[in-house]
Amino acid sequence: MSDPQDMLQDLFDKQMSLNKRIGVNPPEMNEEEQVQWILNYTRAASQEMAELIDSVPWKWWAKYQEFDVQNAKVEVVDLFHFLISLAQVLGMDAKDVHDLYNQKNKLNFKRQDDGYTVKDENDNRDLG
Repeated sequence: MSDPQDMLQDLFDKQMSLNKRIGVNPPEMNEEEQVQWILNYTRAASQEMAELIDSVPWKWWAKYQEFDVQNAKVEVVDLFHFLISLAQVLGMDAKDVHDLYNQKNKLNFKRQDDGYTVKDENDNRDLG
């Protein structure tokens, strides 16, 4: 099996290639373009999230619904496309995401160990 970090890098490389093919080049964006593409990608991710929700029978009043596992999996992958693109717009590569994820995961475990009784966004400021 491949190294998970290499697998993440593979996804980042493929997404950058796809974005450039459709005319989106995150490394060359100015701040105004970054803002626009962050909005574009978050809107798209929000729509994919709605499509994921529609893959599960969430209407308790409707008996016709079925759990579409295959579509749910595809929607999760669609979310990855937009999340990776967002990371790239913000100048993050696979290593940056991996490292920041691990830092945040460690913080989340600490919060759980401490009871997470106080919301403190300042503890995120030290990450990265």
